[in-house]
Amino acid sequence: MKYKYEMHCHTGWVSQCGQVEPKEIVELYKERGYSGIVVTEHYSPLTYGLDSYYKPQRRIEFYLSSYREMKKYEDENFSVLLGMELRHYATANDYLIYGVTEDWLLQQDNLMSLFEKNMYKKMHEAGFLVYQAHPFRPFIRRCNPKYVDGIEIYNGKTDRQRNYRALNWAAKHGKLMVSGSDFHEKEHLARGGIITERKITNNTELLEVLKSQKFEMIRTFDD
Repeated sequence: MKYKYEMHCHTGWVSQCGQVEPKEIVELYKERGYSGIVVTEHYSPLTYGLDSYYKPQRRIEFYLSSYREMKKYEDENFSVLLGMELRHYATANDYLIYGVTEDWLLQQDNLMSLFEKNMYKKMHEAGFLVYQAHPFRPFIRRCNPKYVDGIEIYNGKTDRQRNYRALNWAAKHGKLMVSGSDFHEKEHLARGGIITERKITNNTELLEVLKSQKFEMIRTFDD
């Protein structure tokens, strides 16, 4: 049996650019035969506000609200996991973080104030994986390959040419690879993700699968 997982998803509750409610997202992905979703809301000034520098944790309960809502609709055939799309101040770069837990997130200071090297060190100390999201979109700078574990080589909102450039860049630097729909609205549904022969029910299992690279990439190329 094979299992499909969405690796890059935003909701209308938390991410300003999201347009779909958490419950409906789960229903839509179940209808499309997916076995789970990693919720990767924007952990960025877009979500926390420009006044968040000194008190970013004041909105952490809000940040977690969509994930907690989606967990209500989890069942034995569908998993909802917590991830993150982190952006630092004064940059357009985004980083997908896999393995994040609520307890860890609640204990953190301002993650937006960390930049590549320190971010990578902090995430690795916690046992998480760091991927640069859609690295060839306009205005995005390719990060130092030393400070990421992997690259999002297929992004459902990014055109074919830029996705292929991401694939080649990841291969050149020997990085882990992942695919995600970058779901924000219904037209982005099921445009990316991974297909595995192993059922994933928690972040420990997710990290093991990602490190093994024993999965198929979902790449629809609906440009």
